Amino acid sequence: MNVVYIVTMALLGAAFLMTAVRLIRGPSSFDRIMSLDVMAVLLVCGIAVFSAYWGEPAYATLLLVVSMLGFVGSVSAARLAGARKAERAKEGA
Repeated sequence: MNVVYIVTMALLGAAFLMTAVRLIRGPSSFDRIMSLDVMAVLLVCGIAVFSAYWGEPAYATLLLVVSMLGFVGSVSAARLAGARKAERAKEGA
């Protein structure tokens, strides 16, 4: 079980680093919004693996809070980006 835990956390860490690169280099705001959403999902996955490894169900509340914050943050950022795009299109017309 230790090997599975280590490999899983290493893969989640690698995915997190690659997503951080997309967050920094992303050419558009949509890329940055999506990378933050993916980071939230990876964080939830990491917490779930940690909770399963240690057999601690108390982290379920933390999982819910982080996933809700990630969802609300992504929706809010997408709405803001959409509103800015519509505003730019209105100015150009």
